[in-house]
Amino acid sequence: MAWLLIDNSNTRTKLALGDAGGLLAWRAVIATADLSDEALETALREVAYDGVVVASVVPEKAALLANHFMGRPFHAVSYQSPLGFGFDLASPEQIGNDRLANLAALKSKYGSPGIAIDFGTAVTFSVLSADGNFSGGAIAPGMAAMTSYLATRTAQLPMVDLSEPVSPIGTTTAEAILSGAVIGHRGMVKEILREIISELGAHPKVVATGGGAEFGAKGIYEIDVIDPELTLEGIRLVATEVFAVGK
Repeated sequence: MAWLLIDNSNTRTKLALGDAGGLLAWRAVIATADLSDEALETALREVAYDGVVVASVVPEKAALLANHFMGRPFHAVSYQSPLGFGFDLASPEQIGNDRLANLAALKSKYGSPGIAIDFGTAVTFSVLSADGNFSGGAIAPGMAAMTSYLATRTAQLPMVDLSEPVSPIGTTTAEAILSGAVIGHRGMVKEILREIISELGAHPKVVATGGGAEFGAKGIYEIDVIDPELTLEGIRLVATEVFAVGK
């Protein structure tokens, strides 16, 4: 029995197959802006699966996905899903479904306490307490969001492509923006991590994921593991509980 697993984020929608044993080899990626019935039909033309689990943070696309797979076994990840952890906060319904999937995988693969950092359009920090519950976290702008904000909200600052700064002292406007965005963003991540770890009072397992993890986490030695498929693995774990025989 294989399940279709969909991570619908703001920028990209990642599709994978998984079963009770783990994630399978098949993958597809659709730009979220281009996600449509036609795009799904093209991507899934020769793919066989027995059920669908979606973690979405884009309400319009979540509705499209639910409608597209109507009539098939379907589950949308939420705080009410079988996640394998509880909540040490008052309003779990406000938590992004991708963060829920990240913590399901974090707890299963790495134990607790732990911190999942998702480097995407936003960079999110999701904290698993020593008791194995979701205790909160932090949300900050992603690196690309910082550069695009400067380009769209100022009269003279240009858009720059993200890359490793040659020097922290930029000799052109573009180099200066790059230094501020890349070095400044990594500094922000380090400081948030430092404060969270201090508050926890124990050294957690820190796992980075998301499309910007490899670049964004460079030089941040507090990060123990980069796991690019953490979200998909969390969605798979939900699927094992929702669809497994006898559950």
